[in-house]
Amino acid sequence: MKKSNLLIFLVLPLFCLAQSTLKLKGKIAGETTPLEWADVSILNQEAKIIDGTTTRQDGSFEINLKSGSYKIGISLLGYADYEKEISLENDTDLGIIILRENATNLGEVVIQSKNKTIEQKTDRLVYNPENNVTTAGGDALSAINTAPGVVVKNDLITILGKGTSRVMIDERLIELTGEELNNFLKSISAADIKSIEIISNPPAKYAADGTGGLINIIMKKGVRNSWKNTTTASYDQNKYGIYTLRNNFFYNKNKFRFSASVNGKTGYKNSDEDLEMYFPDGLSRMNSTTKVKNENLSGKLALDYDFSEHTTIGFQFLNDRNNPDFGSDIRIEKYDNQNVLNNVTLNKSFTDKASKNQTYNAHLITQIDSLKRKLSFDVDYFNYNSKFDRDFTANNYTPEMEFVDINQAGRNISNQDIDNWSFKGDMVHPFQAFNLSYGAKMSLTNSVSDVLFYDNISGTAQLDPNQSNRFEYTENNQAVYINGDKKINDKWDLQLGLRLENTQTKGFSQTLNQENVNDYLKLFPTFYASYKKNENNTFSLNYGKRINRPRFDLLNPFKVYINSNSYSEGNPFLKPSFSDNFELAHSYKEVLRTSVFMNVIANGYGVIFTSIPETNTQIVTRENYFKGLNYGLGESYSASFADWWQSENSLYFLGSKTEFIKDINSTPSNSLQVDFTTNNTFILGKTTKLQVDFNYSTPFNSGLYEVGYVSSFDIGFKQDLFNKTLQVAFLANDIFNTSYLKDFASVVNGVKQVYSQNESNRFVRLSVIYNFGNKKINVKERNFGNQEERKRTGN
Repeated sequence: MKKSNLLIFLVLPLFCLAQSTLKLKGKIAGETTPLEWADVSILNQEAKIIDGTTTRQDGSFEINLKSGSYKIGISLLGYADYEKEISLENDTDLGIIILRENATNLGEVVIQSKNKTIEQKTDRLVYNPENNVTTAGGDALSAINTAPGVVVKNDLITILGKGTSRVMIDERLIELTGEELNNFLKSISAADIKSIEIISNPPAKYAADGTGGLINIIMKKGVRNSWKNTTTASYDQNKYGIYTLRNNFFYNKNKFRFSASVNGKTGYKNSDEDLEMYFPDGLSRMNSTTKVKNENLSGKLALDYDFSEHTTIGFQFLNDRNNPDFGSDIRIEKYDNQNVLNNVTLNKSFTDKASKNQTYNAHLITQIDSLKRKLSFDVDYFNYNSKFDRDFTANNYTPEMEFVDINQAGRNISNQDIDNWSFKGDMVHPFQAFNLSYGAKMSLTNSVSDVLFYDNISGTAQLDPNQSNRFEYTENNQAVYINGDKKINDKWDLQLGLRLENTQTKGFSQTLNQENVNDYLKLFPTFYASYKKNENNTFSLNYGKRINRPRFDLLNPFKVYINSNSYSEGNPFLKPSFSDNFELAHSYKEVLRTSVFMNVIANGYGVIFTSIPETNTQIVTRENYFKGLNYGLGESYSASFADWWQSENSLYFLGSKTEFIKDINSTPSNSLQVDFTTNNTFILGKTTKLQVDFNYSTPFNSGLYEVGYVSSFDIGFKQDLFNKTLQVAFLANDIFNTSYLKDFASVVNGVKQVYSQNESNRFVRLSVIYNFGNKKINVKERNFGNQEERKRTGN
C-alpha cells in the first residue's frame, strides 16, 4: 500500500494549465543580404534547447514563448555562431541580426569548431574532444580518457573522487560494463563525437545506477539539407601493429535523416602482468606475457523522419563483434623463507574468445500543443553474447628447469547470453511559474551463463561436473520520476527531482542448486541550486543519491580457475551499495572552476584478493565489506596564453576514510592523492596544430588497497590539407610507458599481494582522415520539427 501511495504521489502532477505566450521575432542577415535557412535555437538557463525554428526566405523568424529569461543561438553554415541573453516580458522584435562570415574559407564540408573545450552547465560539465589533437583517428574510449576529471584504468571508467561511471550514447544507457563496455567504446570513432557530458550528479530523469554518475556521449548529426562522408584509416604500433578503417556517412534532406557507419580493426597488442604473493613459507612470484588479438567489426544505422512539424519517429541499430583471442605464457616461481627458489611452474594456454552485441531503438517525439508540452517514447532491445574457450597445460620443473610432472591440464569453456528490454516515456510540461518533467521506465533483463571444465591431465578430456556450472539471473526494474526547475530571478535557479526505483532480482546456480532472491524499493532525490552573483562569478550546490548494482557475472557463485594456484569466484549474496553525493562549485569568468565534493558510501562492495596460506592459493572474490567517505577539492583552469597557445589544466586533491563492516582479516589505510593534468594545443599555422598533454597521479592508499603512481606524456600533431578535406594526424601516446597499473597492493589473512599490469598503453599512431560531401541539397519543403526534437533525432 505504501508503494502505491508513493507512486501516486510522484505522478500526481500529470495535468495541464493554460497560459499565455509571447512573440519573439527578428531578421537574420549577412553583411549584404538576408539569410535563409539559419537555425534559430532558444535555450533555457540550463543551456538546454527548448524551442527553435529556421529563417524564411527574407531572413525573418518568429517563435512563441512564455515570459522569462533565455539565450538565443543562431547558426548557419559558413558563418560565425551568434549567441545573446534575452529577457522576455512582452512581445519582442530583435530587429536585424548580422552574422559574420568565417574568417577562414572552410570549404563545403569541414567546419572549424568554435566551441569551448570545456563548458560548465548547471548539472554537468561538457567537454568537446575535437579540440584535442590526440583524439584524431582514435576511438570513444580514448576520447573519454582525455575528458577532465575522468580516468580509464583497469577496465573501469571513473570520475575522480566519485567512483565508477555508467555510459550513455545520446542519453540512452549502454547495458554493458567493464571490459565489454570498453570494447564497445573502442568500436566508435572519436571523430563521430560532438561532445562528452560528465554528469557527476545526474538529475532524476536518468537511471540512478552508478556511484560515479554518468558519461553521456553526444554523437554528431548531419548538417541540414546536406550529405557528408568521412573515411579514416589509422595504424597503431606498439610491440605489435593494429590497423583500423572507419567510414561514416550522413544524409539529411527535408523531413528525412539517415546516418551509417562501419568500423573495422585488426592486429595484436601485448599485455604483461606481475603478481607477488608473500606467503608465510616464502614468496610466490607470477609473470605473465600475453599476445592479444585486436579484431573488431561494428556498424551503426540511424533513421529519422518528421511526420509533421511537431512529430518525429526514428530507429537506430548498433552491432558490435569482437574476437580478442589470446595466448599466454605464465611463469610461477616459488621460494622458501631464505629466498631460495624451490620450483617453477610453466603454464601455457590459448583462449578462443569472442563477443557480439546488438542494440535496437525505436523512438517517437511529439509536441502536444502550443504550450510546448512534449511527449517522447523509447523502446530498446539489447542482446549480448560471449564465449570463452581456454586450453591450458601447467608443468612443474625443478629450479634447474628439469621436468617433474604435470601440475594441471584442462579446458575451460564459458558462455554468457544477456537479453534486455526497456520501455520509457518522458513528458516535458512547462508551466508559467516553473518547468516540470516526469516519466516512467521499465527494464527487463535475463542473463544465462555456463561454465564447463574438462580435466585433461591424463591426456583424455573428461568433464568435471564439480567444476562446471550453469547460472541463471533475472533483474526487473520499474522507475518513475518527477523533476522541476524554476528561475527565481536573474541570479537564482533551482531544480528538484525525485526518482523511485523498484527492483526484483533472482539468481539460480544449477550445480549448487542455490537460489537467491531480492526485492527492494528505493527513493533517489536530487537537488541543484545556482547563484549568479555577477557576470564573472557563479556558485552552485547539488546533491544526489545513487545506487551501484553488482554486474551479473559478479553474482555467479562458481569458481573459475585463472591458473593452478589461483581462482576467481562470484558472490550470489552481493548487495548493491548506495552513495550520497554532495558538491559545491564556483566558476570565475568560465575559465577558473573550483569544486568541493563529498561522497558517502554505504554497504560498499569490491574485489578482495585473499588467500589460503596453507596451500599457497590465491582467491579473487567479491564482498560487501566497507563503508566509506570520499572527499576532494578540484581546480580547473582554461587559459589562452597566446593566440597560438590554448591550455586546459586541472588539479585534484583527493582523500578518503574507510571502515570495514566485515571481518576480512585486514586493516584499512587511507592517504591523500594528488592528480594533475595539463592539455596544451599549439596553433602552428592555419592548418597545423600540435598537442602536448601530461598527467601525473601520486601513489595513495584507499581502504584495502595501496596504488602506485601513474603518469602519461603524449604528443599529437595534425595537418589539414586541400582545404581541410584531408587531415593527417600523428600521436605518440604514453611516451615513457608509465601510465599502467602498478604496485597495486593489499594485505589479507597476513598475506601481502602486489600486482601490476601493462596493456600496451605506449604506442604511436598515424591517421589519415578524408572528408567529402556537398553543402546543400535542393529541397521542396522548409518546415521542420521543433529544434529540440531535431537536436535529438539527428539534426
